[in-house]
Amino acid sequence: MPSSDFFPQRIVVLLVDDQLVIFEALKQLLAQEEDFELHYCNDPAEAIPLANRVMPTIILQDLVMPELDGLVLVRYFRANTATHHVPLIVLSSKEEADIKAEAFAAGANDYMVKLPDRLEVIARLRYHAQAYIHFLERNAAARELEAANAQITALNEKLTSENLRMRTELEVSQHLQQMLLPDSADTCAIQGLDIACFMQPADEVGGDYYDVIPHETGAFIGIGDVTGHGLESGVLAMMAQMGVRTLLATQQTQAQPFFQALNTALYSNIQRMKSHKNMSLSLLNYSHNTLEISGQHESVLLLHEGELQVIDTDELGFFVGFMQDISLYIHSHQIPFTAGDTVVLYSDGIVEAENPAREEYGLSRLCELLRQHGQKSAAALQSVILKDVRQHIDHQTLFDDMTLLVLKRR
Repeated sequence: MPSSDFFPQRIVVLLVDDQLVIFEALKQLLAQEEDFELHYCNDPAEAIPLANRVMPTIILQDLVMPELDGLVLVRYFRANTATHHVPLIVLSSKEEADIKAEAFAAGANDYMVKLPDRLEVIARLRYHAQAYIHFLERNAAARELEAANAQITALNEKLTSENLRMRTELEVSQHLQQMLLPDSADTCAIQGLDIACFMQPADEVGGDYYDVIPHETGAFIGIGDVTGHGLESGVLAMMAQMGVRTLLATQQTQAQPFFQALNTALYSNIQRMKSHKNMSLSLLNYSHNTLEISGQHESVLLLHEGELQVIDTDELGFFVGFMQDISLYIHSHQIPFTAGDTVVLYSDGIVEAENPAREEYGLSRLCELLRQHGQKSAAALQSVILKDVRQHIDHQTLFDDMTLLVLKRR
């Protein structure tokens, strides 16, 4: 509640009376009270305009005046916005009960017979002034509360609208991700390769990307992750998917020119969009008994002849779209991929998935499952991994997309 210091400390008294002697008498009564400020009006027609100017704390008025009935003036004061709540004390020489009743019915707060002694006048004026100041304080507090409630309501409406927008954006982003996924016919048509693919969008879409593109002697397998969340990340993933497929369709398969051409296109679009996104991206070229890995993403896990290899891709590329030229960072690494071998590709949503204790799933746990179940089919191994990850997460919210690809050489 606002302090009374917020309001004027002087008690502004407006006297409306056609007798100058009443004004002089009242002025004498208040002469020793430094906090009183007295204004006088002898013409009832001027009372309202004067009150609007001086903003009285208390109004004293006569009932019997030559030009206007005092009760009518009381009603005028009560109808006037500036004086509607100002305490009004009737000064009259009449003591009849019915006249007093009429005055109160018209809107008076008190009634004094002219003129009471000094102590009574001061006591009544201070009583009504204090009551009025308290009323102003309560009213100001109520207005502040009303303004605060209005602000809260507006913020809630804005939040509701923003949540709806974000929900719509989330649905669009998830739909974009699903549209990018390769057709099952592509993954089944690759001779000698058993593939199981999985992607689960998070509550806040991140922009995971994967693709499987058959070619004459095998397939290209791409996996990546756009930084950040939401529609913007989904759009960049879509651009990357289109860029990859376009370059491969034009027989641009050499790692360095391929990644630089893709980076140039994405970087240009990112700058045009005034965005700060970029993405990790690895491309695997499977042909006959070999996998050629280029580009930077999470580690590639290879179970070859019963031995697990964790292939770090940090030295094979750089974030696509981060800067204008990444050609110097692009390299390739070839590994054997023979019958019975298994490769696991994943996004950070797998290894960084947290349990209720905020512990991450971790790469070592994923590697251990590959060691134990690497002899299973691609789909069976994928099922084991996903079940284990979900048990680890428990009922935690999924804050990042989870992507998992299992490639098994038949």
